[in-house]
Amino acid sequence: MAGLNVSITFLFLVVGVCQALRWLSKRCLSTGACGRLTGELTGSLQLCTSCLELRMLLEIGPWGGGFGPDVVLTLLFILFAVHGASLDGASANPTVSLQEFLLLESNLATTAANLLAQAAGTGTGWALTKLYWSWELTHFHLIQNLIASECSSSIHTPLHHAAFVEGACSFLFHLVLLKLCRSRPTCRVPVLAATVTFLTYTAGPFTGAFFNPALATVATFYCSGNSFWDYIQVYWLGPVAGMLAALLLYQGNIPRLFQKNLLYSQRSKYKIPKARVGTHVEENEPRGKRKGQKSSSEPRA
Repeated sequence: MAGLNVSITFLFLVVGVCQALRWLSKRCLSTGACGRLTGELTGSLQLCTSCLELRMLLEIGPWGGGFGPDVVLTLLFILFAVHGASLDGASANPTVSLQEFLLLESNLATTAANLLAQAAGTGTGWALTKLYWSWELTHFHLIQNLIASECSSSIHTPLHHAAFVEGACSFLFHLVLLKLCRSRPTCRVPVLAATVTFLTYTAGPFTGAFFNPALATVATFYCSGNSFWDYIQVYWLGPVAGMLAALLLYQGNIPRLFQKNLLYSQRSKYKIPKARVGTHVEENEPRGKRKGQKSSSEPRA
């Protein structure tokens, strides 16, 4: 349990450091493009570092520490809840940034800058985690360093099935995200954390359940067992296809590409109830009659 305590301390230390960086960026930088890019960079660093440590515990913990996957899944839920509460508007996920671009919520330059910041954040997180593992503070890290040079692919199913699994995870994640985008954080954060935990538990044995291209790139692209193009199909094209399917199902169209709604009929917001029109006509009839009676009762010349 001592090794697990060290890992938990490291995870929350990372969250604290990234939160301090976000606070400093708000104090020193403007709330415009620089602040947004700093948020994406620190959010990606926090997510990458946490997930790499959790992935190490999930792979080594059952036989190296004697604890089951329930411990890692509990930590995953807690960390994603903390992650969602502390991101402050950043996504730390390329498919979410692409979704915002397709929804006309950001332009091409902003989206490209966000993707670069996410790449820089995940790369920095990967380098810092490797440095932390090299210190070998626990026997988990010692084992991780021994097997690091012989890491194998996270794809444990046929390629087409793996791409479908990552696409389905991305589809469900983005569908929940779209549904809760205007909800209060007290509702959105735990539901998204529970969704990520459920998808990781369900799809993890097949592909690792990343459904985040930047995170998958630093975590598994350098491992043997599959080609670079195989990884692109599973961890990039699969999640992007899932995001597009979720957006199309939720919106009925993709605003950046076409305005016509393909799935849902557009109804006018302004309708005149028929009952009220009939009542209005009936109310007007006696007035007309009274006017006619008045005119007929006038003395003739």
